[in-house]
Amino acid sequence: MNAAASHPESVSVEISGCSKEDARVVFDTLCACFTSDRCADDVPQELHATRPAVWLGTFDVADAHQDTGAPPDRLAASVTADVQGGYWAIDRFRTTLHSLFAVRELSTASGDQERELHVLLENR
Repeated sequence: MNAAASHPESVSVEISGCSKEDARVVFDTLCACFTSDRCADDVPQELHATRPAVWLGTFDVADAHQDTGAPPDRLAASVTADVQGGYWAIDRFRTTLHSLFAVRELSTASGDQERELHVLLENR
């Protein structure tokens, strides 16, 4: 039996507290690693001048893409991300995040079937 088949395979990512350009860097970097519902031409937009923007994406961590070895583009500032998913998916996603960015875990919450991470992403 495939190990991924016995675990929830996707994580949802909510990015906020950053520019649309930094959101794009994070999503583009994650899309290079995992299949996502965010297309290559799905560029984050700021639709309102005074309301904070939140960008969402879902990533399938069961079948990671081949690592290109290229570092992600530089972030202009730190990025706040909230990640939700099953325990196995979160652990796999967390490992990838740590390989791409300097990650500061701000908080975690664990439920019966799911875990949530609140992290701050910065350049390595």
